[in-house]
Amino acid sequence: MREILEALAAGETSVEAAEAELRGYASNDGGRFDAARESRGGVPEAILGDGKTPAEVAALASTAVETTGRAIVTRVTSEQAGAVRRRLAEDHPDATMRWRERSNVVVARGPDFEPPRLDADVGIVTAGTSDAVPAGEAAAIVGEMGARVGRIDDVGVAGIARLLDRLEDIRAHDVVIVAAGREGALPTVVAGLVDVPVIGLPVSTGYGQGGDGEAAALGMLQSCTALTTVNVDAGFTAGAQAGLIARQLDDARGKRA
Repeated sequence: MREILEALAAGETSVEAAEAELRGYASNDGGRFDAARESRGGVPEAILGDGKTPAEVAALASTAVETTGRAIVTRVTSEQAGAVRRRLAEDHPDATMRWRERSNVVVARGPDFEPPRLDADVGIVTAGTSDAVPAGEAAAIVGEMGARVGRIDDVGVAGIARLLDRLEDIRAHDVVIVAAGREGALPTVVAGLVDVPVIGLPVSTGYGQGGDGEAAALGMLQSCTALTTVNVDAGFTAGAQAGLIARQLDDARGKRA
């Protein structure tokens, strides 16, 4: 503690960084950022854009870069992304920012941030183009946790030959996330054809009875294959689970080496 206080007094660290070291989180006008989440649970803290003003999102993103060297923001609007870019230009002009507009994810990194690298491959499989948003969120989280990401898109069961054509590509991965809407059949089919963990990601596509992802989620939960299912559109959760599995595989491979 004394070293932290001395660094603060000497101007070598910021109030936010000192608070994060002492408490595990840092506070600002946007709320409290959990700076210790990754070291505690293995999953990087992400800032959810839903329900927050652009100023609140920007303040939290700045704090994230200040305390952990990186900010991950999910479900970002264009207005929020613009606010984050402007705030970082003021507070952290050397930081880089990437906005994955299709998946609504912003990732910003300070100049000294060293991204993790895992010896593991995670496949992100989609039934169709409509599944791209939550699938892209999952891919972003997997990548930020350090695993290699492979995309296999538009292989839904309406034309199952498309899936069979890419089956060997899917089997080459250590973990597979499968995103599907409508009746959610694709994850069940994939899980019955591969010998690696499969995470089903229901997507809020479809209409009428069972629309908005309800039928997809129920179908995956009732799967007769060994399938793990997350909530509707929960790309972050699917990516985090796959990333944790990838981390265990990387650790096991490192010990064998």
